[in-house]
Formats: sequence, C-alpha cells, structure tokens
Amino acid sequence: MAEKTSRIWGEEDDRGSRPATGPGPGAPVILSNEPGSFAWGVLAERHPALIQQVRDAFPYGRRQHEALDALLEEITGGVIEPLAPSEHDRGQWSAWGREHFGRSWFDAPFLWAESYFYRRLLGAVEYFGGGPWRGVDPFAPFKQAELRGAAVDEELRALDALADAPADERATALLHASLWGNRADLGFRVTQGEPAPGDVTGGLVADDSAVLWRLLPAGAGSTVAVVADNAGRELVPDLVLVDHLLVHRHAGRVVLHVKPYPYYVSDAMTADVVDCLRRLGQAPGEAGRIGGRLWEAMAAGRLEVRTHPFFCAPLPYAQMPVDLREEFAAVTLTILKGDLNYRRLVGDRMWDATTPFADLTAYFPGAVAALRTLKSDVVVGLERKTLDALEGAGAGWRTSGTHALIQVRR
Repeated sequence: MAEKTSRIWGEEDDRGSRPATGPGPGAPVILSNEPGSFAWGVLAERHPALIQQVRDAFPYGRRQHEALDALLEEITGGVIEPLAPSEHDRGQWSAWGREHFGRSWFDAPFLWAESYFYRRLLGAVEYFGGGPWRGVDPFAPFKQAELRGAAVDEELRALDALADAPADERATALLHASLWGNRADLGFRVTQGEPAPGDVTGGLVADDSAVLWRLLPAGAGSTVAVVADNAGRELVPDLVLVDHLLVHRHAGRVVLHVKPYPYYVSDAMTADVVDCLRRLGQAPGEAGRIGGRLWEAMAAGRLEVRTHPFFCAPLPYAQMPVDLREEFAAVTLTILKGDLNYRRLVGDRMWDATTPFADLTAYFPGAVAALRTLKSDVVVGLERKTLDALEGAGAGWRTSGTHALIQVRR
C-alpha cells in the first residue's frame, strides 16, 4: 500500500480510471535551450541567483551549503540527476523524469525543469529531512518582507475608498486588483478606465470578466474554487476578492487551493494564508473588517483552505488525478490565478496566440476562469487585431508583466 502514493498521474488514478487528457500535440513544447529566450534566462540566470539568495537568507550549515553548491554546479554545467534513494518521493520523480535524467537541464521541457529545480532546492536545504530544518520554508523571509512592506499598507488603506462604492464598481476594482496581483501601481484602483475591446493600452489583452460575473450572479450562493498563485501582495487582494464574493453572495462557499510545500519562491501555502489573514485583521478600517469577516468565514466553513500534491507536480492540468477533477467538477466555477497555473491549464507550448482558449481547456471538468499577469511566453485566445497591435508595439509584452488577461470557458 505504501507504493500507492508513487503512482503516476496521467496514467491511472487510485481507482484505475484514466483522467481526461487535454488537447493533443499541436505546438512545440517550450524548452530552455535557446540562448536569450525567456526560458533560458530563468534557468541560466534566475535559478543561480535564487540559490545564492536562499543561501544568504538562512544560517545553514556546511551540509546544506555543499548541497546548494552541488546543485548550482549541476544546473549550470552538468546533467539532470535523480533524487537520492532516501528521498520520500524518489519513485514519483523517477517516473516523471525518466526521459530527462542524464540530459542538460536546458534540454528538458521548461515546465518540468522549473518544477524539478524547486524540488531539488528543497532537498538541498533539507526541507523534507528529519533534522532541524525540516519544514522550514526557504522562501519565508522574502514573503514576509513583502507582506510587511509599506506598499501593502498603502493598498490596504485604499480599501477604505471602496467601502461605500456601488457593488458592481467594487466588484470590478477587486477583480482587477486580484488579477494584477503584485502590480502596486494598479492595486485596488477604482478610477482606471476600462480599455475598449481590442485596445491593449490598458494592459488587458483579453477580458471575459462579464462572463465571469454572469456565472456568479449576486445572491446565487454558488461554490467557487480559487487556485492561488503567489503569497503576500497577490494573496491579500485574492482574499479581499473572496470576501466580496461571500458578502454579496456571488458565492456561498469558497474553497481556496494552495501549495502543499514551498514552490516557485512565492507560491502560497496554508501558512501564507494565515499570515495574510492576520495582516488584514490587524489593519485599521475596511481592511481590518475584511480580515475579521474572513476569519469568521473560515470558522463557519464558508471559506476552506485545501491543498493537493498535484499542485507541485510538473504536469499540465489535463493530467490531474481523478479526486481533484471531482473537486473542480462539483463547483460552479474554478478560478486559476497566475502565470504558472495558466501554463498548466493550456499546456506549456508555443501555441499560436489566436488558438481559442475554449478549445485548449475543453477537458477541464467544469467552468474555468484564468486571471493572469503575463510573465512567460504562453498565451492563447487573443483576437487577431489585438495580437497584431501587441506585436507591432515591440517585444516583451508576453513576459514583462505589463499585460494581463481574464479568460473564461463556461
């Protein structure tokens, strides 16, 4: 029975039935072996810098320092090595990586390589070990510094101006705050005009927000799943949006899905949810009232936090296990936050940007919405005139974080 946890998602679920598959191959999988590309920059520059930041953030001992040094040497000039035999999830990762071990990190699929890097980083600092560093989040100092920052104070104070705004205006502002996440200059803005359809000057390259609100009419009391992305300055507006959904009965219940362990530096875990709730609850004015309501909603079961191992798997959502499919099938709408969730939703491939979003998400077990600031190459569902305008304005719009989208498939 112990081996049951090492089954391979996408092959068979616990009861022997095969999860639905997503769209077949139709675009090249994104690799990291093109110098100068976004994916290459992540592996060649961002990951080595992160190893140094993690090393400096904690008083790790010699064993962790040596493991971090070995990981740095491997990712920059070596080949992908499997997990050590003593690691609890070696069997699972051995299956996921059977085609990639022994090859350059840059020749593996970008999504897989990024995910495995974070798993190896956790191994180097003994997050899963039996010693004193077990369960110590190596990214916690970065998350906590952001959450305590003055920018969060400013954004929380801005909620006071929204307290008496009409419900539809408040809903739009909070949806956009959740969408932009860590874009401080757009957080909780209520005066920004809406871009016209096809206009990219406002930063939105696709906007299905009207469809989202039609799926969640006020008073319906629906159940909504929110799959979180980042902690800190992104999770706070996510929670504020959840409060709005509950207060105005767009949702009678919200299930917030977070990561089971540290991932992609700033991804939210249960501890990060608690930190954000405390940050809200301790703030003056409307922010404090929101924090109090959310705390009570947790106690009453109207807001529930869940997690699943699949959220840290190097796989697209098309290969989600059956128990997670059943959870998403049972809710009115699943809202997927952020860039990584988007890549996993549509597939981390170089799709033609006009490929219909609905076609690539038809496998998803129910209505799904993507709220995403563009920070990687993958994008679909754009109108041709929008794409032409973006391409004509210059390079960088796919990865700079200056553009965003709201896409919904009913």
